[in-house]
Amino acid sequence: MIVGIPKETFPGERRVAIVPSVIPSLTKAGLHILTEASAGDEAGFPDAAFLDKGAQLASDRGQVFADADIVLQVRTLGANPEVGRVDLGLLRQGQIIIGLSEPLTALDSAKALAERHVTAFSLELIPRITRAQSMDVLSSMATVSGYKAVVLAADTAPRMFPMLMTAAGTVKPARVLILGAGVAGLQAIATARRLGANVEAYDVRPAVKEQVESLGAKFVELNLKTEDSEDKRGYAKTQDEAFYRRQQEAMAAVIARADVVVTTALVPGKKAPILITGEMVDGMVPGSVIIDLAAEQGGNCELTKADQPTVHRGVTLLGPTNLAASVPYHASQMYAKNITSFLLHLIDGGKFVLDLDDQITKDTLVSHDGELVNPRLRELLDTITPAIDNERTGA
Repeated sequence: MIVGIPKETFPGERRVAIVPSVIPSLTKAGLHILTEASAGDEAGFPDAAFLDKGAQLASDRGQVFADADIVLQVRTLGANPEVGRVDLGLLRQGQIIIGLSEPLTALDSAKALAERHVTAFSLELIPRITRAQSMDVLSSMATVSGYKAVVLAADTAPRMFPMLMTAAGTVKPARVLILGAGVAGLQAIATARRLGANVEAYDVRPAVKEQVESLGAKFVELNLKTEDSEDKRGYAKTQDEAFYRRQQEAMAAVIARADVVVTTALVPGKKAPILITGEMVDGMVPGSVIIDLAAEQGGNCELTKADQPTVHRGVTLLGPTNLAASVPYHASQMYAKNITSFLLHLIDGGKFVLDLDDQITKDTLVSHDGELVNPRLRELLDTITPAIDNERTGA
């Protein structure tokens, strides 16, 4: 079977789906690698490196899609909604495509792939089970984003992070607050601590307190009781508006004393919860910085503008939406290992095997044989369709 690696076309995307170091494991499994010319250039992996490991170069992008049985991408159609439409016409019936596709928020793209009779897998849907840890793309990319968020904050803030004892006096450490202690948040904590900052962190899930403290940060306790703070996949669950109002009120004083705030609170497939109001930003010291990693899903700060740096009363707000792509070398390395592990899970004796009794396969399969087959997407589609029908009938 031929595995095709096209160059990423999403604006600003510098990652590549696989890197040369993983090619031997794929060829050993009986797969042949075909890459588009310069696919890895922006990530620091030249064509020569792919050729040295046994890959072949396609004459053009069209050949990648024409010859490949399986196409691996960082951003497939759903995660590349505009430019990705160009590739839709290149896909053929029975072809397999694997990558990030934002299926919970891009149902139209998922349906478009189904209509092309493409077998599509979405890596956002990898289950959080032990067997799938090596395939967990979201955790890998969150690690990169958490690290880069703090580096970005340190570059933007008008003060240094560490405490310094100098002949000119003592420099106090910066006060950094991390909201959300998932993978991105924990990496942000670790990075800020390595830079010498005084770090506090908050999460709606009390169970993460030990992890926060193990990294040298102080866990902020707001005494907000909630009986169900995380779902069965380990992600924070959406709370009601009353809870978020109480959370905002209790958090205001904590935010006011921070020099840097990094927000990471996301709920898969839903709008990000507002943790920081405009009024709370008003209470921050001029020169403070907010890095909002939830900007792509609306933002945790109500003043955040995705990819548009703004300054509000002296407070700088940044809402980068694709931070992992700004560290393309290591982000590509991590992504490549994840997607290679996933692909090898589907290959047996050099052939693609679709085992719908396997949890990893079943949970990540979006479309097959012209149908949307993923249970979560079908459930979501069933809730949307009646609402659309009611609008049409005026009910």
